[in-house]
Amino acid sequence: QVQLVESGGGLVQAGGSLRLSCTVSGGSFSSYAMGWFRQAPGKEREFVARISSSGSSQSYADSVKGRFSISRNNAKDTLYLQMNSLKPEDTAVYYCAAPGRTRYYTQERDEYAYWGQGTQVTVSS
Repeated sequence: QVQLVESGGGLVQAGGSLRLSCTVSGGSFSSYAMGWFRQAPGKEREFVARISSSGSSQSYADSVKGRFSISRNNAKDTLYLQMNSLKPEDTAVYYCAAPGRTRYYTQERDEYAYWGQGTQVTVSS
C-alpha cells in the first residue's frame, strides 16, 4: 500500500515562499508520476502540478504557473513543491497524490488513488 506524508506547510505573508515535501513509502516511488492538489474552504480539490516518474516532464495549473515548481528526488522517495510569490488566494490544504497505476502521467483528480493527509498553507495579506 502506497503511503504519502506531506510536510512544510505554514503561515506566510503575501510575496513569501514555502517548500512542501511529500515522503512516499510502501511502493516503488520512481515508478509513479506524482501530483500536487489543493483544496480551499468551500471549494473543490483542484490540480496544482504534476511530474512524470523520471522527473523529465512537469505541468502546472495556470493559476500557479511561473510561481510554483514541482520536483522529485527518486533516491529519497520524496516529492517537492516550491511555492514562490505566494498570494492570499493560494491559501488551502495541499495534498500530494499518486495515480492508481504506475507511470500514468495525468492531472485528472479522479485518476489519483493514493493521497496524503494534507498540509495547511495560509497566506496573509
